[in-house]
Amino acid sequence: MSSPQLIEREVPPRTAWALEQAGVAPLLARLLAARGVREAAELDESLAQLLPPTELKGLRDAARLLADALQNGERLVIVADYDCDGATACAVMLRGLRQLGARPGQLGYVVPDRAVHGYGLTPTIVDLALEQNPALLVTVDNGIASLAGVAHARAQGLKVLVTDHHLPAIVDGSVVVPEAEAIVNPNQPGCTFASKSLAGVGVAFYVLLGLRAELRSRGALPSPEPRLDGLLDLVALGTVADVVKLDANNRRLVAQGLRRMRSGRAQPGVMALFSAAKRDASKAQGFDLGFALGPRINAAGRLADMTLGIETLTTDDPERALALATQLDTINRERREIESGMREMAEARLDALVQALEGELPPAVALFDADFHEGVVGIVASRIKDRVHRPTFVFAHGADGQLKGSGRSIPGFHLRDALDLVAKREPELLAKFGGHAMAAGATLAGGDTGDVQRFALAFARVAEEWLNEQDLTRTLRHDGALPPDAATPETARLLDAQVWGQGFEPPLFCDRFELVSQRLVGEKHLKLRLRQAGRLIDAIWFNHVDMLPERVTLAYRLSLDEWQGQQRVQYVIEACSA
Repeated sequence: MSSPQLIEREVPPRTAWALEQAGVAPLLARLLAARGVREAAELDESLAQLLPPTELKGLRDAARLLADALQNGERLVIVADYDCDGATACAVMLRGLRQLGARPGQLGYVVPDRAVHGYGLTPTIVDLALEQNPALLVTVDNGIASLAGVAHARAQGLKVLVTDHHLPAIVDGSVVVPEAEAIVNPNQPGCTFASKSLAGVGVAFYVLLGLRAELRSRGALPSPEPRLDGLLDLVALGTVADVVKLDANNRRLVAQGLRRMRSGRAQPGVMALFSAAKRDASKAQGFDLGFALGPRINAAGRLADMTLGIETLTTDDPERALALATQLDTINRERREIESGMREMAEARLDALVQALEGELPPAVALFDADFHEGVVGIVASRIKDRVHRPTFVFAHGADGQLKGSGRSIPGFHLRDALDLVAKREPELLAKFGGHAMAAGATLAGGDTGDVQRFALAFARVAEEWLNEQDLTRTLRHDGALPPDAATPETARLLDAQVWGQGFEPPLFCDRFELVSQRLVGEKHLKLRLRQAGRLIDAIWFNHVDMLPERVTLAYRLSLDEWQGQQRVQYVIEACSA
């Protein structure tokens, strides 16, 4: 992987000054201003500052539909998705509906098996749900593109409520939504909700807020009135794990969830996942959700059955929660082993491709191997994308014999729109596709591996038309030099207390250093001793083995290293340039 181009973020000086005047620490004011925060009010993490549910198109119809079902004793079945966002959305909906008056035995759920049913509300999932005798199907984190599934459900006499955050289907060049009784999705046509970045679990939470208001207006709320903020740990987990943009509204949801975790008030399953991952819930950060808890939930959907993940998040028994979380941890270890082997094979395929093209990388990459596991193609696509900075698809044979791929993109290349153009140019190539700008999935119409090559050529052609040389140059945005007096545990704790993530990246500093010493630890990490302006600084570069020159420019994050009860600052290196 070549070194990225290091680019310093621009800081609007007036905005940074205004934030300082409002009481924000100077360093933090500079960081926030560079990320688009305009005023201190945006930093208010209270629930009162959440965007109102009434702005979501379809919410009132959804609330009435759910309220009628609860009051009439109709059976509801939640149709979940097999990733962490879908699992947390299912858990939020089940827990919330119980709080709002669902009777024992009134609720059920189904979740597709990735290898058997595919994604979304398919006709086969509707048939599976019918075994539970529902009157109403409620999708979470899926359904907006399930035209055939919704039609099949309604033909069977079922009502359907779609709650989702993905982009609708495009048919013959036009956006089409399913004919459900109600749809709640900030990305559906005509929805004016200001945050288009809600995760599926966020949409589910908002639907419950709308339902509570509807039941209140009917005088039908249980007493005492249920508080729904107890679900925010699940909302935070699904939001971070789904890598949606952390706009101001999402940051509030995540901040509230993290507070519950740190105070020990999270669901038993969430606390058990912290234990299984050997993480300290009292110091919970977004990083824990995205890189420790989320992958363990996702592993169930990739290699086993997401029912295991949903049961972990819905049980109220701490002992059972820990037993289930331990199972998820075991599955995640297996996932990592499979991923490691697949990544090596994918990199070998990539190297062969580059060699065949005489050292040139195509503007987009599509890889396939008969031994690839369909449950891990998305992770491997992400790893290859990070290595080569190209839109990347990885395909595998599905259990049904079809060729199924998952893709990850780079800024400036809308993956779902690219697939739409590929489908128009190669009408018989794609059986189905869907997703959003940065991640998408596709199933090839035929089982012939030659179709992967057809896809690769069509995919690369779109990338060649849409992307220029600058787009294909990997860049890393940083926040300039860290002031010398700011390299303290207090600064690290100040930064750790903020919510960082997708679209609101954690602080990354950049400066010139003299190298005092360097050595490998654990055979794959570079331990460094740096000197700057007479100060000695400890640093580490994880998963990097190449030695550095005596003088080097480093991009780094500030980290707290704890040893024998003592806290000290350590720099975690992300990139370098000579």
